[in-house]
Amino acid sequence: MKTRTIRQSVFFEASPHDVYESLMDSRKHAKFTGGKCTIVRKVGGKINIYGGYITGENVELVQDKKIVQLWRPDEGDCWPSDHFSKATFALKAEKRGTRLTFTQSGVPVECGDRFDTGWSENYWEPMRRMLERETKSV
Repeated sequence: MKTRTIRQSVFFEASPHDVYESLMDSRKHAKFTGGKCTIVRKVGGKINIYGGYITGENVELVQDKKIVQLWRPDEGDCWPSDHFSKATFALKAEKRGTRLTFTQSGVPVECGDRFDTGWSENYWEPMRRMLERETKSV
């Protein structure tokens, strides 16, 4: 199976802690994705996002700096059920916010464009809206 790597960089007007918590706290994650979510916050802990559409586990966690997960969607038309990609979320404080550098390796070529677009539409934009609402309410 041929795979590709997705690389994206996105800026949030929020602290690295708030961005990290949005990705790792089950309640906050569910709030911006709009789906059921369970994330066990330890290395080896399982992740279950969008009510089981995405499953995987945490490989590396560095509080407020880095999240590495094995990640697999239930996408039978292009993603083998036994194949996991590696999703890395690196967080860096910048003036007025956080730069999130995202890399997902091992994405089946047949799924690549769909998931490249999907991260922006289903993660970064709704997460940005949630973080902006939370920042304004403080």
